[in-house]
Amino acid sequence: MPDISLVANLIIFLIVLLFAVSAHEAAHAWMSYRYGDDTAYLLGRITLNPVAHTDPIGTLLIPIVGFIGASAGVSIPLIGWGKPTPVNPLKWREKDKANVMVSLAGIMANTIIAVFAFTVLKMLLVSGVLDQNLFLSVLSGQSIGSGSWLEPVALFLNLMLFMNVSLAVFNLMPFPPLDGSKVLSTILPAGAQPIIDVLEQYGYIILLAAVYFGVFSAIFSPIRMLIYRLLLG
Repeated sequence: MPDISLVANLIIFLIVLLFAVSAHEAAHAWMSYRYGDDTAYLLGRITLNPVAHTDPIGTLLIPIVGFIGASAGVSIPLIGWGKPTPVNPLKWREKDKANVMVSLAGIMANTIIAVFAFTVLKMLLVSGVLDQNLFLSVLSGQSIGSGSWLEPVALFLNLMLFMNVSLAVFNLMPFPPLDGSKVLSTILPAGAQPIIDVLEQYGYIILLAAVYFGVFSAIFSPIRMLIYRLLLG
């Protein structure tokens, strides 16, 4: 990590995480409201206020333990989740379309944030405001001791970029309760119902196994490499 305290790095990590999770869940709530369901709206979930979306275990405890473990060199997957957004499909107009759009809304929100962070980073690098060597030192977890305000800014933007890309890609996986499973259940023909039933029954186990055995890492690593190539030219 950069040469600022572990606590400072953890604070930056939590700020980025809370914003990413809040945007994801608020997007679900907003899209559901657009299709006629006011359940989440009445519960105050169309907001970026993290208090409305924070799960004490999934948004705070597990990510903090994972972050501290990773900082100590212990291989712990950095996973987490927010408080699920309640929806009532019976209130939706165009139910099949609504199911797809509501499911994809969180992914789209994280993608937009990631594109914004990428654009700002690219502009800083191309303009020379952010030195490439300084940025590489942030990526490698080593400070060059410059004391520059750009070190925490680079860390913040890098975390914002890859945490949101990670959330978007992760939620596209077709295992319940992830958003991708809801899209899959809508677009698959009726004859594929046995597959959906299996995923519904064993989705959590398959998902945990995929994370534990590095399937998600194998999917995400090429995406990470491509983004860094685009960033650094």
